[in-house]
Amino acid sequence: MSGNKKQFGIWMDSQHATVVGKENVDSGNFKVLAHEKADNQHGNSSENAANNSERDSLQKLFKNISSHMQNVDEVHVTGTGTVQEQFIKYLKETPQYKNVVATESTSNKMSDDSLIEYISAQFK
Repeated sequence: MSGNKKQFGIWMDSQHATVVGKENVDSGNFKVLAHEKADNQHGNSSENAANNSERDSLQKLFKNISSHMQNVDEVHVTGTGTVQEQFIKYLKETPQYKNVVATESTSNKMSDDSLIEYISAQFK
């Protein structure tokens, strides 16, 4: 079965994510589907609680990001830091995403238009 792959791109750091996908899920041009923000609760009394809270907010961010990627086949994750690796690990550990082909790169924050171009180039 040929057929277009459902491809998505994400720019992310530990605070924000921009999700890019195709207009018609598997065809059309890439466009921004969503902006997600980590929901960080501040004011934790202990470092342990802060770490747990950060981990929980990342898990929630990952969940929110993946909710925009219906039946994803391929995803390219880019951004700053190591959160892309954590997100790819999250996908591999989540049954519905474990077969996703995930690639990653490092890039600085860019405008939505630049991100769309960047992601389009990853899937040529």
